[in-house]
Amino acid sequence: MNAHTASTQELWIVRHGETEWSRDGRHTSTTDLPLTEHGVQVARDLAPRLAEVDFDLVLASPRQRARTTAELVGRPGAEVDEDLVEWAYGDYEGVTTATIRETVPGWSVWTHPTPGGETAQEVSDRLDRVVARAREHQGRTLVFGHGHALRALTARWLDLPVESGRHFRLDTSTLSVLGWERESPVLLRWNS
Repeated sequence: MNAHTASTQELWIVRHGETEWSRDGRHTSTTDLPLTEHGVQVARDLAPRLAEVDFDLVLASPRQRARTTAELVGRPGAEVDEDLVEWAYGDYEGVTTATIRETVPGWSVWTHPTPGGETAQEVSDRLDRVVARAREHQGRTLVFGHGHALRALTARWLDLPVESGRHFRLDTSTLSVLGWERESPVLLRWNS
């Protein structure tokens, strides 16, 4: 990749709006929850920030919370990409970290196994495909997804191990931008 191509390439990330489980700190992967009323309103508030921006590629997780967020910000035609689903929590689906830590002290999705769920390597493999798709385009790619998966995606964009995603807090209905400084992938804006 030449420096000019890198300088025009950006990956814009939007975490879906609030759901009951995201609000309550419950791990949500395959459970397909709708946005709360608050989640709808805050997602709508993102629309003006994206209205005048052109994207070469717009992708969304197949979960309704991500697709609805895409629609609310004015991107109803987002292409569904299965690689953008949330980290599969397996037996921990719907469970809070505090509850998990009652039996597994110090547990974190970044550092411990998720029984019946995905490994960090499996998450890394599928998010590497999203990074590759974004890097195929000269301009901007916009993705709508989920907290842990988007944090892992950010780590992979930055050529870091997926577990480094633990360093990137990501709130619901936020916008982040990844890009380049010369030939190095960088964070341009985060959790804004």
